[in-house]
Amino acid sequence: MLLRISIIIALVAALAIGILNFVMVKDKIETTERHRDEEQKAKVAALTELDTTKKELAKTSADLKTTQETLATTTTERDRAQAEVSTLTKKAADLTEKLAKSTQERDEARSELAAFKATGQTPEQILNFVNKLKQLQETLDGATEENRLLAKDLRKTQAKLAKYEGNWHPPLLPVDLKGKILVTDPKWNFVVVDVGEDQGVLVDGEMLVNRNGRLVAKVQVRSVEKGRCIANILPGWQKGDVLEGDTVTADQPPS
Repeated sequence: MLLRISIIIALVAALAIGILNFVMVKDKIETTERHRDEEQKAKVAALTELDTTKKELAKTSADLKTTQETLATTTTERDRAQAEVSTLTKKAADLTEKLAKSTQERDEARSELAAFKATGQTPEQILNFVNKLKQLQETLDGATEENRLLAKDLRKTQAKLAKYEGNWHPPLLPVDLKGKILVTDPKWNFVVVDVGEDQGVLVDGEMLVNRNGRLVAKVQVRSVEKGRCIANILPGWQKGDVLEGDTVTADQPPS
């Protein structure tokens, strides 16, 4: 009887130990599986972050390359503009000297003609001087027009150079510039004006829109043709509706 009881107790104890071991092993397995799942998630997250980082690095490298190319292009254009300004400035100086010389020769010819008339020279001599005076006047007129065109090109190039050098400001338009609004588009805030390159209008130049002596808006030129231009209405400067027929004048900086 005692032996049977001992066997039963031993069996119960073995069973209890087995159950305890099973519970402990199960907990360990569940903990191990949980750690494995967490490590797997962390690995996936790390791989995703690595892929994102690689893409961002590739984009940054592409942006850097684009920026470097843009900088190189801008530097080249700036140098070209500087060279063009230097060339135009020299041409302007040479033309001014030529203009002064032509003016002097014309005045001298006029004086000589007056002197010949006063001394009673022959018609042939006077005619020769008249022809010479006419030729000099034509030369002077050509030089004046060439000087005007050169000055316009110089203003355009100087405006371009100022933009590259970082001290940009709207190019000055002729003080006596005056035109009218031909077309207005309130939806897209642009207007068409009946003055253009022939009147000295430059891209980025600013003009004031007036009606009956009252300021209506300020516009900035976006594109220029020979006899007209297209300009955008500047935000913050519109005091009323811009209408066809409104007067446009150059915006001059305060003195």
